[in-house]
Amino acid sequence: MAKEIKWNDRFNVGVDSIDSAHKKLFSIVGKLIALNEDEAKQQHACREGIKYFKNYTMKHFADEEAYMQSIGYPGLAVHKRLHDSLRDKTIPALEAEMEAQDYSTESVGHFLGICVGWLNGHIIVEDRAITGKNPHKWVHQTDESEQESVEKALVQGLENLAQTSAEVISRHYSGVEFSTGKTLCFRLTYRTQEKNPIRIYLVYEESLVLHTLSEILGKDIHRIDQTVITAMKLLSEQFISRLKTHFPDTVRGTLERNDMLTFEQFVRTFDKEYPPYSLLLSTEGKGYFAFCAQV
Repeated sequence: MAKEIKWNDRFNVGVDSIDSAHKKLFSIVGKLIALNEDEAKQQHACREGIKYFKNYTMKHFADEEAYMQSIGYPGLAVHKRLHDSLRDKTIPALEAEMEAQDYSTESVGHFLGICVGWLNGHIIVEDRAITGKNPHKWVHQTDESEQESVEKALVQGLENLAQTSAEVISRHYSGVEFSTGKTLCFRLTYRTQEKNPIRIYLVYEESLVLHTLSEILGKDIHRIDQTVITAMKLLSEQFISRLKTHFPDTVRGTLERNDMLTFEQFVRTFDKEYPPYSLLLSTEGKGYFAFCAQV
């Protein structure tokens, strides 16, 4: 279930209109969290509330972009791409999931979890950068055709692995915690011929792990134990090995280590700057999957 977020001074950007809009967004999310816990009102109220949240968010994005343009903010183009990614990919994918599950408590929780995490990270990092309160972290911008090639390879690889449809719902994943808070994280370190390290991070939501192993073994798996962890560790290596054929210039070299991380350890990847490849995928209600590559 999504965690409620409350306004405090660390969210201040220093522009009254922007701070006011952010407070409003937090308030809307807080009300939606409460509605999602009220069985009598949950379905209809959440459906209407989410429409309002979406419309208000889009208006805020337009206003914020107009402000950045008015002050000649150099990071406008990148910032707008982050807005566009949420508007054009993430929110529509989450809406489709909610519609498919008739706005179930779980699907609404997924929506709210991603929105809470996205708002938190985006305001603290990107919005505060507008007024110089934080450094801009999206330093690397990948080539469009190469990005599409990576996305296609990831979708195909994940569909083969988990035997379920998948789609990229964000090209700018920033370490947002999945709504359930239960994940399995691996860091695969490769070494190129030039001795340069390449680090690949794979983050699976617990429900996706259980679904994947259940499909492979042909029986229901209900909990993550050491056998499941070992299996997913090896499957992750195979997954990346198949991806190499799609973009050898990005993921190449010899596997040196495969470490299991806590989600908190994984999030430290984003402390200084975001990886050039940082994608979030959804798998038809089976769970989320994040792929990050530091090359």
